[in-house]
Amino acid sequence: MKKITKLFTAALLSLVIFTGAAQAKERVELVYVEWARAVAITHVAGVLLEEMGYDVKTSSVANAAMWASVAEGDSDALLCAWLPVTHADLYTKYKEKIVDLGPNYVDAKLGFVVPAYVTINSVREMGANIDKFRGKIIGIDPGAGMSKAAEEAIAKNTAGIGKFEYVSGSDAIMVASLSNAIKRKEWIVVPGWQPHWMFGEWDLKILDDPDKIFGGAETINTVVRKGLDKDMPEVYTFLSKFDWKQIDLSSALVDNKNGMDPKKSAEKFVKANRAKIDELLKAVK
Repeated sequence: MKKITKLFTAALLSLVIFTGAAQAKERVELVYVEWARAVAITHVAGVLLEEMGYDVKTSSVANAAMWASVAEGDSDALLCAWLPVTHADLYTKYKEKIVDLGPNYVDAKLGFVVPAYVTINSVREMGANIDKFRGKIIGIDPGAGMSKAAEEAIAKNTAGIGKFEYVSGSDAIMVASLSNAIKRKEWIVVPGWQPHWMFGEWDLKILDDPDKIFGGAETINTVVRKGLDKDMPEVYTFLSKFDWKQIDLSSALVDNKNGMDPKKSAEKFVKANRAKIDELLKAVK
């Protein structure tokens, strides 16, 4: 009797282990930087992949670490590659180890941003007004392409901005500094980009950049690790074919800005845009 019981127990345990393994979800790792649209699109993609049955992990890291993570296969994808200028160095460094799936957003704009009440309209006017800006450009991550472009322009005195100091920090610090300056009606200049919720929050303008310090309009691309198409073909197909250009992520950006958890705001966004998202998902298959 004891022998039968042991055999039954062993068989039951094997069944449980087998069933658990069969039901185990594949892990998808998405990586991003703390930029407004990057946070939103990554978490919305994560929610949709979870609906497809995957276990999704989203990780916020520094810009250079994000690219390295995908290139080395530690993460599966990033959805916030600004090309061809902003992330040019990182793309060149890792292009043999990654796959660029193309734009998920087109006509992205970037440049030096000031409040609308600032009475200049071109980067070339910054030098003559350096005292009003207290000699500083309040920047973002030191590894970001925009930071490098700004620092290079200062070093070369492009557009006459050679006497400015570029104060690197983060997107959050830059936005907080911008908010404080606007409350006091002070002059401030920051590197900025569209899409970004701050353009809906305040009356801002991107200064004309005739010297092309930041290049022209860019695209925001999805980049995946090599081999994803073979390891996870369904994930690869979703990331390569889902047409993000057909949906407006603005509401998710605003919810995130207002302090909502990014995963919660993504779930809210998907629920609010269910019909359109389902239509786009049909086109993926």
